Amino acid sequence: MILPALLTSAGFNIVICVGFFSLYSILRKQPYNLKVYFGQRLAQLKPGQKNLYFFDRLIPSAGWLVKAWEATDDDLYACGGIDGLVFIGLIVFCIRIFSIAAVLCIFIVLPVNLFGQAIEQTTPDSQMDIFTIRNVPEGSTGLWAHFFALYVISISAYVLLYVEFKNVARLRLEQAIKFPRKPSHYTVLVRGIPWSPGESYSEVVSKHFSSWYNLSYLAHQMVYRSGAIQKLMMETEKMYKVLAETTITQYVQPITVEALPSSNPLKIVASETESTFRKHKHNNKKDMRDLECAAAFVFFRNRYAAMVASHTIQAKDPMLWVTDFAPEPHDVYWANLCIPYRYLWIRKTLVFIGSILFSVWFLLPTSLVQGLCNLAQLETTFPFLRGIADRKYVNIISGYLPSLVLTFFVLLVPPVMLMFATLEGAVSRSGRKKSACCKVIIFFFWNIFLYNLFTGTWWDRMHLLTVSGLKDMATLLGVLVPGQAPFFMTYIMTTGWASLAYELMQPFVLIVNWFCQFVLMRPEGYGDLYTFPYHTEVPRALLFALLGFTFSILAPLILPFLLVYYFFAYFVYRNQILNVYITRYNTNGSYWPIAHNSAIFSLIVMQSVASIIFGMKRLGTASGFAFILIIFTLLFNLYCRHKFLPLFTNKAVQDLIEMDRHDEHSGKLEEVLSRLLSSYNRVGPYTGNHPTDLLSPEYEVPKDDVDDNQAVVTSSKQEETRFGLYFCFLFKVSNIIK
Repeated sequence: MILPALLTSAGFNIVICVGFFSLYSILRKQPYNLKVYFGQRLAQLKPGQKNLYFFDRLIPSAGWLVKAWEATDDDLYACGGIDGLVFIGLIVFCIRIFSIAAVLCIFIVLPVNLFGQAIEQTTPDSQMDIFTIRNVPEGSTGLWAHFFALYVISISAYVLLYVEFKNVARLRLEQAIKFPRKPSHYTVLVRGIPWSPGESYSEVVSKHFSSWYNLSYLAHQMVYRSGAIQKLMMETEKMYKVLAETTITQYVQPITVEALPSSNPLKIVASETESTFRKHKHNNKKDMRDLECAAAFVFFRNRYAAMVASHTIQAKDPMLWVTDFAPEPHDVYWANLCIPYRYLWIRKTLVFIGSILFSVWFLLPTSLVQGLCNLAQLETTFPFLRGIADRKYVNIISGYLPSLVLTFFVLLVPPVMLMFATLEGAVSRSGRKKSACCKVIIFFFWNIFLYNLFTGTWWDRMHLLTVSGLKDMATLLGVLVPGQAPFFMTYIMTTGWASLAYELMQPFVLIVNWFCQFVLMRPEGYGDLYTFPYHTEVPRALLFALLGFTFSILAPLILPFLLVYYFFAYFVYRNQILNVYITRYNTNGSYWPIAHNSAIFSLIVMQSVASIIFGMKRLGTASGFAFILIIFTLLFNLYCRHKFLPLFTNKAVQDLIEMDRHDEHSGKLEEVLSRLLSSYNRVGPYTGNHPTDLLSPEYEVPKDDVDDNQAVVTSSKQEETRFGLYFCFLFKVSNIIK
């Protein structure tokens, strides 16, 4: 990539980001956009509150940056839970490590690269190579600057990773103490319940746990299948809410909403149906058995008994009586509970094959992108394209267009991986999103990073491999890796900088909100409450970290682009956690082990490439010590896994027993157990959202906000569907025509 193409891409992205950030600062001040940009905390202006003047609302400002900066960790925890703190901690870790790398590499390594003499004559395609390690001649003593930077960056990463791992583990322990009466502490999810002739699943569960856990077993709640009637009732209730909340008196006679009864008749029908359902349960055991799933929530009298049951093999056949700690009631993914446990391995195998096929298909747009980056080789391969490199718009084609095309294709990856994670049979929403996050990370590391390294100038590479053979692959890799730095610089700007602007603007929700207010004439507008998209943002941050580690000593110019992304990401994501996204469920910091493993992989890639290049540059001593550094990295990772990872997969018995004793001595045990029985009170996967009778609400929405003039969004309005909006729109149009 030529230097003017890189500058063109930078100019495009800077203009887009500045324009979007300024537009966001204006749109967030408008009263009709409150539900879009303050969906978690704000619903409507309080009466008598002082508002901004009209002209003040049209002037861009940076007030949201200041408020995001001033927010404390307690504020972030109250809004985003431990996962929000962990994600911001990941951004802070990247800022710290790449700030250290930037100081070392910009002031020490970059001058060595710039004043090297390995590249005697520069061509338009190799203008950026003089800033990389390729410009350092073989055997040069200047390579020791790269070696010094490599060791300092690696040691700094070890220290920062250890400190962050320790802090997250501490937060998990404090979480268990801060919320000691969560329903999941007493509840075990049982799957693979064996079939017994003449008995229902409920009777089998009761007999099993009464026999083997007689003193600690409390009760159980079966999971039932829901039919088409329950689904239809849910969809009808959503449409009822849309009609009840829509005022259409401007065009029709005021009888539509006024005539609706004050109480929701659908809820009355649902309650009557549920009561009939429960009576039917006792009257017709055979029919109820057909509705039961081979899964149940089993409640215990204390936390220790639940932990023992969840970590114990219940039968000689491991596929039967499979137990694990139950997710929180609002975290349960009900639709997957009825999947037979013995079929899960088949689903996982099919998902694995589907992921491979999707990755293979994605190689086509990646090859297209690399072809756009190398127009000279593209003209040689395809003669009918000759002359395209001489056009005036060539800088846009080779600089901005490749990363833009790749960005649009990358948008498909998180939804597809979330679908794959659902098909695997995840029983919790947080587990589904965590599984999707891991899949997206692997996909990004392979298809975006490794494959682009091997397909950059792939026409020349295929020729060299056929001539020299695979034995020279290491040398070839050391020569060509630094040359891909300009492409990844533009990718960071297009995918990173622009994604932050898109995240702030929330364009889809904003357009739907305007449609509801100005076309459907709904005063309250539209602002659905979403959870934070960790499966999208965590992989993106980790991919950029991989790029930063890999190219820090090879092409230091990539570091300023990374730091700009991470600095703005720090403010943007804090603002989104505080104002936009609601936390319905949490993994309690389980994303950090994923981030830690990704950082270790990035360090190994950096050290491996450095060892190869040092050997290629005839600096054998540095190459050997860089290889030793890989061993230290693996040992450090092994130490962290043994010290901290058990805290992420198990609960401390000492803490559980102490909390059990405290509840027993304080007299709160009976109250806890009585409320526990209704925590998972749900008939099936389609009847309702989540129970409202929780033992201890884990998250409380703060009452103060940006202007101290708004209230919390009510949860009854977050179930609107596009079909309901479309139905309401057609209803209004038909009345206008009449």
